[in-house]
Amino acid sequence: FRRRVAQMKRDRIHPQKVATSAQMTATMQRVNIDDNFRNLFETPVLFYALCLALAVTGGASPLMLAGLWIYVALRVVHSAIHCTYNSVMHRFAAFAAGFVLLLVMWLIFAAGLLR
Repeated sequence: FRRRVAQMKRDRIHPQKVATSAQMTATMQRVNIDDNFRNLFETPVLFYALCLALAVTGGASPLMLAGLWIYVALRVVHSAIHCTYNSVMHRFAAFAAGFVLLLVMWLIFAAGLLR
C-alpha cells in the first residue's frame, strides 16, 4: 500500500488509471505483492475449509495437524519468494508442494468420513 501510494504520488497517477488489475499491472512498477495477496484467497480457502471441517468433526489427528502446519509453512515460503526475488519456478515448487499436500489431506479427511 505504501509503495503503491508513493508511486502514484511520485508519478502523478490518477486512481482511476489503476481501477482494474490489468491497468495496475500496466501502470505500476511492482505488482508482485498485490498478486501474492490475491493468491491468498485462492487455494488457501480450501485450507480454511479443511480446518473448519476438522474442527467440526473432531478429525484433527496429530498427522493431520502436522500436515496443516507444513501447508502453512509452504504458503509462507511461497509468499516470501513472491514478495522478494519472485522466481517463478521456486514459487511454483512451493505452490505445487502445498497444493498436493492439501489435496492429500482432503482425501484423507474424506476417507475418514466414509468409514
